[in-house]
Amino acid sequence: MRILITGGAGFIGCNFIRCMLERYPDDEIVVLDKLTYAGRLENLQDVMGKITFVKGDICNREDVEKVGDCDVIFNFAAETHVDRSTIDAGVFVKTDVLGTYNLLEYARRYDIEKYIQISTDEVYGSIEKGSFKEEDILDPSSPYSASKAGADLLVRAYYKTYGLPVLITRSSNNFGPCQYPEKLIPVLILNALHDKPLPIYGEGKNIRDWIYVMDNCEAIDFVFQKGKIGEVYNIGAGNERMNIEIANIILKELNKPMSLIRFVEDRPGHDFRYSLNCEKIKKLGWAPRYKFEDALKETIKWHIENEWWWKPLLEVNK
Repeated sequence: MRILITGGAGFIGCNFIRCMLERYPDDEIVVLDKLTYAGRLENLQDVMGKITFVKGDICNREDVEKVGDCDVIFNFAAETHVDRSTIDAGVFVKTDVLGTYNLLEYARRYDIEKYIQISTDEVYGSIEKGSFKEEDILDPSSPYSASKAGADLLVRAYYKTYGLPVLITRSSNNFGPCQYPEKLIPVLILNALHDKPLPIYGEGKNIRDWIYVMDNCEAIDFVFQKGKIGEVYNIGAGNERMNIEIANIILKELNKPMSLIRFVEDRPGHDFRYSLNCEKIKKLGWAPRYKFEDALKETIKWHIENEWWWKPLLEVNK
């Protein structure tokens, strides 16, 4: 089988590639990535000899055509940072919506076996009580989540209109190795390691459900293998934590003072709580393997042992 993974040089994509190489060593994996600030060849340096890498932009039809015929598409390619989306929403609309459209058209032309769209819990918006189910109305709050919601709707439309064999996964907040240091957990870890203030929005009471990236990767493959065509599957691990709790855990693990925490002005449209009902995928037989506390400790350890990976990024962002 020839598998196309777009955005494979990014955080979740590169970890998914390692998962697939381990599980399906006989399949050919083709990676299409634009190599933006968050998509780095360093994320793939240990597997470059096992994949076919194509530098290209999913927004450019000619770049997508470079890939040639593939059997399956996993679309990880997206602009994903909420803060950046409030500054330049157009980039998010272009990549997340137009890019997805180009891939769907490619999928139609090549009559692919399956198209898997990687989405996010943020498309549902915030919820104070209970948890979102897959059939709940989408109510995004940021340009980022709105662009991802638009892409999801386009994917569903291609299933209903053209019969394209699609699947959509919506995961909660991921963390783990190779996550670009603009997201909460790597920012907190690296700031703590350098005895710098840990920025926390508002009062730090915003709640997210956290999932270790390898749990999400295994769940995506599970949906690929066992999911029903045309369906959406929530992927979460039931690890709801306030942002201030995450900061406290990291500081305690690194034996750093709590005085490093700095509360900063809240960002516009900041959702209070995300929560997913994951009964649908659990009924198929999937369950997360990693305990949150153990996975967070491993993530901290990875950052300590891989200064070569993150140090150049801190230099660039000075």
